[in-house]
Amino acid sequence: MIALFEFFAANLSKLGEQVLEHIGLTFISLLLAVLLAVPAGILISRFQRAASIVIGVTGILQTIPSIALLGFFIPFLGIGVQPAIVALFLYALLPILRNTYTGIQEVPDAVKEAAKGMGMTDWQVLTKVELPLALPVIFAGIRTATVINVGVATLAAYVGAGGLGEFIFGGISLNNSTMILAGALPAALLAIIFDQLIALIQRLPIRKMKPAIQVVSLVLFFFSFVIMSPASFISGLQVGFDPEFYGRKDGYPALQEKYGVTFNTVMLNSALMYQAIKEGSVDLIAGYATDGRIKAFDLKVLKDDANAFPPYQCTPLVRQELLTEHPELKEVLDLLAGKLDDATMTELNYQVDFLKKSPEEVAKAYLQSQNLWKPDQRQGGYAVKIGSKTFTEQYILVALFDQLINGHTELDTDLKLGLGGTKICFDAMLTGGLDLYPEYTGTGFMVILKPSETEVEQRIADEEAVFNYVQDSFQNNYQLEWLQPLGFNNTYAIMAPKTLADKNGWEAISDLPKN
Repeated sequence: MIALFEFFAANLSKLGEQVLEHIGLTFISLLLAVLLAVPAGILISRFQRAASIVIGVTGILQTIPSIALLGFFIPFLGIGVQPAIVALFLYALLPILRNTYTGIQEVPDAVKEAAKGMGMTDWQVLTKVELPLALPVIFAGIRTATVINVGVATLAAYVGAGGLGEFIFGGISLNNSTMILAGALPAALLAIIFDQLIALIQRLPIRKMKPAIQVVSLVLFFFSFVIMSPASFISGLQVGFDPEFYGRKDGYPALQEKYGVTFNTVMLNSALMYQAIKEGSVDLIAGYATDGRIKAFDLKVLKDDANAFPPYQCTPLVRQELLTEHPELKEVLDLLAGKLDDATMTELNYQVDFLKKSPEEVAKAYLQSQNLWKPDQRQGGYAVKIGSKTFTEQYILVALFDQLINGHTELDTDLKLGLGGTKICFDAMLTGGLDLYPEYTGTGFMVILKPSETEVEQRIADEEAVFNYVQDSFQNNYQLEWLQPLGFNNTYAIMAPKTLADKNGWEAISDLPKN
C-alpha cells in the first residue's frame, strides 16, 4: 500500500491527465449513445417488427471483441480518441436502446388509453405519460452503459487515446503490480462515482432534471476539448510506443538518456503500432528487430549507434521441476539451439504477417527443412503447458515447440496462446500455470530481475554476460531454466517508413531531431 501511495505521489500529474482523458472518453461516447439510442428506442416501440432486428444488430456489435473493434477503425479514423469514442459509443448503445424500448413497452395499456381519453395527443402521451413512467428503466440502462464504458475505456490506451489503461497495460507488461493498481483502482472509483451521479440525477424531480442534465452536458463539452487534441496539431515527430517500451528502463528512458531525444509519444498496442505507421498515423515506432512487417511495410531500421538496447536472445524458459521429471524435454528443445538466426526468424514472421500463412504451417515447413519434423506420436503423456505472448513471433515459436515435443517425445502439449504480457507469463510459470514459454534475455534482465545501474552498465553490451546473469539468477531465485539460445536477437528497433527516412537522411537513431 505504501508503494502505491508513493507511485501516486510521483505520478500525480500523469494520473490527473489520465483521469481527465478517461472521463472525457466515457462521457462523450455515452452522450452520443443517449442521443441516438433513446430516440431509437422510442421509435422501435412504435414499430414492433423492427424492434427485434434493431436490438439484435446492436447486440451483435457488443459481442465483437473491443480490441478488434478499435483496430478495425484505425484505417478510417487514424489513432487517438476518434476510434476509441466510436467503439465506446457502439458498446453503449445496447443497454440504453433495450431499456428505453422495454420501459415504454411496460407502461400499462390502460394508462395510455386513459390519457388518450382525456384528449391527449400521441406526443403528449409520450412526453407526459410514457417517458416519465419509463424513466427508471431508461436510467438503469444508462447506468449500465456508463459502467461498461468506464471498463472498456481502459483499452483506449492501445490506440493512443490515453486514459487509465496506460498504467494498467504498462504494469502488466513491466511486471509491476503497483502500476496496475494505479490504473485499476481509479477506474473502479470512477465507475462508482459515475453510477451514483446518474442515480442522483434520476432521483431529482422532473422539473429539476432538465437543468441538471444541461450542467452535465456542459461539463462533457469541456472534457471533449481537453482530450480532443489530434496529432496533426502537435509539432515534431509523432512516435508510437507500446506500454512496455514506454515504461521499461531499456526502452524510451534509455533512448532519452543515450540520445537526448524527446518525442510526441502515442501509446499503442504492439500489433497496432505497425498498422499505425503503415497508415501514416505516426512517423516512427519502436518495434522488434526480427519482425516480418519490417519487410512487408517497407520500413527502415535505424542503427542503435549508442547501444541503448540490451541483447534479446530468445530461449525456451522452462520449469526446472519439469526438466528433472522429463529430461528428454531439454534434449528435444535444444534441437533448435542456434538454428534460428535473425534473417530466418524475420522470414518466418513475414510468412505469417504478410503471406497470411498459419504459424503451424510455417513451423512445420521450417522443421521439415531442417529434417526435424516428425508426426505426432499421440502417446497421451503429461501435457506440457506452453504459453505465448501476443505477437506473431511467439505464436510461431510455440508452434515449433509444440510440434517438436509431440513428434519426438511421448509427452503431450497444452497450448495457452496470447497471454497479455511478461508479467502474466512469468507469474503463470511461478504458479505452475505454465511449464514453458519463449522469453528474451533482455526482458528477463531488465523487466524481471531489475538489476542495479552498475550491473546494467557492466553487461548490457555483452550477449553472453546477459545470458549467464539471467540463467544463474532464474535458477537460484525462481527454479526456472533458460535453455540454449535459439540463435536470433530480437532486440528493440526504432524504425521509420523508408521514404521518410531517406528523405531526412536518417541512418541511425542519432540522426533523429532532438525534440
